[in-house]
Amino acid sequence: MKVKKIDKLSSQKRLVFLLGFMFLSIVFAPFLAPFDPTQVEMGNRLQSISSEHLLGTDHLGRDIFSRILSGTQTTVGTSLIVLCVSLFIGIPIGLLSGYVGGVIDRFIMRIVDAFLAFPDYIVAIVLSGLLGPGMLNLMFAIVTVKWVGYTRLVRSTVISEKQKEYISVAKINGMGPYKIMMKHMVPHVIGNVMVLATLDIGKIILLIASLSYIGLGAQPPSPEWGAMLNEGRAYFYNAPQLMVIPGLSIMLVVLFFNWLGDFLRDHYDVKKQKGGM
Repeated sequence: MKVKKIDKLSSQKRLVFLLGFMFLSIVFAPFLAPFDPTQVEMGNRLQSISSEHLLGTDHLGRDIFSRILSGTQTTVGTSLIVLCVSLFIGIPIGLLSGYVGGVIDRFIMRIVDAFLAFPDYIVAIVLSGLLGPGMLNLMFAIVTVKWVGYTRLVRSTVISEKQKEYISVAKINGMGPYKIMMKHMVPHVIGNVMVLATLDIGKIILLIASLSYIGLGAQPPSPEWGAMLNEGRAYFYNAPQLMVIPGLSIMLVVLFFNWLGDFLRDHYDVKKQKGGM
């Protein structure tokens, strides 16, 4: 039992460390970059890795390391904003739909079903194409397709919980719907939402990078990882690092958030915890 607790504590420490490192990278990336990520210096174009340029330079002489750091704020930071907005929309609607039920629930779920009938990528591409290129339009398109998943998850959890006896006791004691949802429903919802959110952030990062890659997201000279992949495509044989480095950055960050999602899923798996006890 003590060994399990020690392993769990060490895992939590690693998790906190990695989250802190990710947060600091996002917030302080512009200050950590040794060069201006948008400064063009044609005399330094396509340089290899050196002590001055840790990851070399791109086809316009811009420092790749500085652009990767700044791209953390653009790609990962934007993904976290999209996720927070999706949660801010999806959780309250899911609480309302699941607890009130009736006509309101049927109306909301028809909207949710309409969005879920098509893949996220297809809807996001169509909306981004209609709205035009740009990060704000891209963020709006992704939020439009992402909030429905959280609404459906929260609704199903609320419907399951509101049938239990402690909710009936709360109603008998005069507790109002708002207090019931905040005190009894939200604690049951938050664990499932956190697991889905950490697994979903990787998908959002891939979505932002892929849409920027095809020109619907960040526009030059913005240092976004997907846009950097597109810019380095023509120089892949002569300077493969222009695509390899941003591609590895995307892969490692997505793997990190997937690992985080698996960790939280095990942490909030009540049945597994009871079985271990």
